[in-house]
Amino acid sequence: MNILQGVLLRALGLLLLALCMLAAAFYAPERSLQSLIANWAPAPSDFIELQRPAGPQLIHLRDQGPREDPMPIVLIHGTSASLHAWEGWVAGLAATRRVISFDLPGFGLTGPSIDGDYSDEAYVGTIVALLDHLQLDKVVMGGNSLGGQLAWETALLHPQRVAALVLVDAGGLAFRSESVPAGFRVARLPGVRHLARNLLPRRLVESSVRNVYGDPSLVTPALVDRYFELTLREGNREALARRIDQLKPGFYADRLRELTQPTLILWGGKDRLIPPDNAAVFQRSIAGSQLVMFPALGHVPHEEAPAATLKPVQEFLNRLPH
Repeated sequence: MNILQGVLLRALGLLLLALCMLAAAFYAPERSLQSLIANWAPAPSDFIELQRPAGPQLIHLRDQGPREDPMPIVLIHGTSASLHAWEGWVAGLAATRRVISFDLPGFGLTGPSIDGDYSDEAYVGTIVALLDHLQLDKVVMGGNSLGGQLAWETALLHPQRVAALVLVDAGGLAFRSESVPAGFRVARLPGVRHLARNLLPRRLVESSVRNVYGDPSLVTPALVDRYFELTLREGNREALARRIDQLKPGFYADRLRELTQPTLILWGGKDRLIPPDNAAVFQRSIAGSQLVMFPALGHVPHEEAPAATLKPVQEFLNRLPH
């Protein structure tokens, strides 16, 4: 062995050692549902099974407030989030309104879809199946980001089930992001996302959450813990990759003008994932809709400032016919 070969072998050994140390530092194996329930599914959390074409689909949900409410509110979270994002709103609504929040398949404690279908149509089908299971004929439907997109798509495809809409930084248009959270970028890279099934730096999750807040200083360690641990739920990382593969940006956007439900649009002025110019498109497209901007907030204004963002929602709900 010559000197050059020896140097190369030592360099290779050091590189392998560094990679092993890196993998050990970022090793984050999947966690079972049972291991997460104690922290993330206290009462009033519940688990139900929805009958779907491929079999029973587990759903984590919370059904809070008076059951006699004639017009319940269903809240739908965004990509890589969970029903916990709505806790501030639910706390302000549940004294007088029935509020249902749940984890979409692929996220939170619900876990992966029973058939691996993360298309918009499959999600809308799950939402309608949930309404059927809860025996809800018609509801007010609110959602953020992906959840907002699914809310208005449900109203479009099943108008008889949706009385009104609350769209919070909603998706569904063919938009261009100013900044994409690091976790989403990783999920878009086929080679890297394979490694991400067992490796997940907590700092990557923290960076992603800070990216969607207008004021990143509001992102606490406890908030990062929630996003991090729920991402580790068995099947969720693979589900995110599959959802991204099945995206159809703007597929129903040209039908927005068909919506006739009373609609409130809320938007964070510092949203860099779905920039505020999208809000104007929704307002122009949905006749009679009302837009409220929050200049200092980001992509998840309901989570970042629940009290401030809930106020126009309560005023909107009070104007609806009972």
